[in-house]
Formats: sequence, C-alpha cells, structure tokens
Amino acid sequence: MAKTALKTKVKPLGENILIKRLEAEERTAGGIVLPDSAKEKPKEGVVVSLGDGRLLDDGSRADFTVKTKDRVLFSSYAGTEVKVDGDEYLLIPESDILAVVE
Repeated sequence: MAKTALKTKVKPLGENILIKRLEAEERTAGGIVLPDSAKEKPKEGVVVSLGDGRLLDDGSRADFTVKTKDRVLFSSYAGTEVKVDGDEYLLIPESDILAVVE
C-alpha cells in the first residue's frame, strides 16, 4: 500500500515517488531579482507519496530508502512533471534521488 503524506489523487506505482518541488529562488546571491523566465527549476523537493517498492526476483517488494516528508535532491532531468488540481508535482523513480537533506 502506498504511503501518503498529503491528500493527493496520484498514487505512484512500483518504485516511483511523487515529489513536490520547492520554490525557485527569487534573487541571485548578489541580490538581483530574477524574472520567472530566468529562474532555474529547483532540483530539490519534498516526498509526498511512495509507490509499493521495486519488485524483487522472489516476488517481494524492496523497501524505500526515503520516506514521506523527506527533503530530497534529484537529478536535473529526472522524472515526469504532472499537474493535479493546479499543483505541480514530479513523478520519479527512486534511483533518480541523489540525496536526503537533513
């Protein structure tokens, strides 16, 4: 059964994870305000829900190394962007998660 932190209508399958991206920075380190077109999409987000886990050869499911509400870093071109009720999420396989931010 999928573990869900927030009420969403998206249930990831298998080893996929649903992530809510964190907001992009509004200013550069030097204080310059960035327009929306110049902002880089953040590579950091919060885990919203998990699938059932990767299917192993013996038929059991592998446990995830992350849990809901974890703040994670992921690769630049990871996953698929999905929109649910106006909110944007990222659906990625666990292997695209690079680190957990503590």
